[in-house]
Amino acid sequence: MWLMLQQEQPDDYVLATEESFTVEQFLIEAFGYVGLDWKEHVEIDPRYFRPSEVDNLRGSSAKAREKLGWKPEVSFKQLVAMMVDSDLDKAKREKVLVENGFLDSNFQP
Repeated sequence: MWLMLQQEQPDDYVLATEESFTVEQFLIEAFGYVGLDWKEHVEIDPRYFRPSEVDNLRGSSAKAREKLGWKPEVSFKQLVAMMVDSDLDKAKREKVLVENGFLDSNFQP
């Protein structure tokens, strides 16, 4: 972000690893990180599958690499771990609030 803001002309940049992962790969990594089997916790509804004409979605960070010298520093596995850690931390904070009567246990953000 800082590199983008230092440019003389404003511009749009895509920051991406240029790698592709399936939703299933994400689920395996995220649930595996906390020792769970995703198949025991996730229901699949075919109504939400992507249309068949979308074969591969992948971000290109070529412009950011060229103009900013940017490159990804976090791997897929590290990113998933960061996301799960963040969710676990939030869940622990919410649990304390519920246990002490500061938040309704039916609260849905």
